[in-house]
Amino acid sequence: MSEIFNMGGHGVYVWSCYAITFAVLVLNVAQPWLARRRLVNEEARRRRREVM
Repeated sequence: MSEIFNMGGHGVYVWSCYAITFAVLVLNVAQPWLARRRLVNEEARRRRREVM
């Protein structure tokens, strides 16, 4: 099992690349989702202000 993580001395580089790639993928999904949620909330606030 330790050989899988060590990868012949290159494990630190390989696993850090995997971690960076995973982080970028998560951000690519999270940013549009958060932006849409923010836009929907702002639109709801704007409509409430117009009604008053």
